[in-house]
Amino acid sequence: MKKFQVVGIGNAMVDVLARAEDAFLADAGVQKGIMQLIDMDRAVDLYARVGPAKEVSGGSAANTIAGIAHLGGQTAYVGKVKDDQLGAIFAHDLRAQGATYETSLAPKTEEAETGRCIVIVTPDGERSMNTYLGVTEFLTADDIDDAQMADAEWIYLEGYRFDGPESHAAFAKAIAACKGAGGRVSLTLSDPFCIERHRNAFRDMVRDHVDLLFCNRAEMLSMYETEDFVAALGKSAENVPIVACTDSENGVYILSGGQRWHVPAVPTEIVDATGAGDLFAGAFLWGLTHGHALEMCGKMGNVAAAEVISHIGARPESDLKALFAAQGLL
Repeated sequence: MKKFQVVGIGNAMVDVLARAEDAFLADAGVQKGIMQLIDMDRAVDLYARVGPAKEVSGGSAANTIAGIAHLGGQTAYVGKVKDDQLGAIFAHDLRAQGATYETSLAPKTEEAETGRCIVIVTPDGERSMNTYLGVTEFLTADDIDDAQMADAEWIYLEGYRFDGPESHAAFAKAIAACKGAGGRVSLTLSDPFCIERHRNAFRDMVRDHVDLLFCNRAEMLSMYETEDFVAALGKSAENVPIVACTDSENGVYILSGGQRWHVPAVPTEIVDATGAGDLFAGAFLWGLTHGHALEMCGKMGNVAAAEVISHIGARPESDLKALFAAQGLL
């Protein structure tokens, strides 16, 4: 038996969550509903503009790993932070969830700082993310522990992490170590604009190495450069053993072995859409590593996503297992 059910690799960030009207986005030059990369000066300016905010450790794959740990799964995370205040917050929060976090810290002398994502939530629950990567951009193959990857049933790779000078080498090392020891690889596409920057690399990885692909409708269409959603799903299923594609209030489409399932979304009031896909993936992977059928994994993912969008922040505030039981999933 392996030590870890899932090991995640991604951008280690601290999320700065603030509410604002749509007019604020226009005034501040923020594009609604997507992730934009920003530099340190822009991060300082936006932070000053947003007013009261909530600071919590985040990052897409870290949220997924925290969700699995919340459910009692054995998890670990790899992502770079600096030996500074925000870096300490990130490490403490993740370990407090029960996840293993051992990535070496960037030294205090490093010019770049711990990454942060300023998430502006509008009244409709949509989130507009402004990301300063900081030191997390410089994750390298040296940060990947072969033994840890080999001791994982699954690794979970964050598409956002493709932005970085040595990220592809780090992913390649993790994949080789995991698959060499009989493990499997999952990938989340993260964002349509991320796909546009790295489409060929994504396609090669998906075709050659990925066993489980997570994405949403917009990412799927971007990946296969089409407006035909059904056709895009079909293409992905030709390349990947398992595909889980979320479609907002329409639920999730799961494809595997020539079969297709549609799992309706769980109705809920959207307060903050941040982390919906992250927690969907976490619950899905938890279900998968605990022997549940794919359709059931999709149901669990939808319950977790509904919970996290019902409040501010990308970490669960309710007992997910209790919610699964209430829905008859356990």
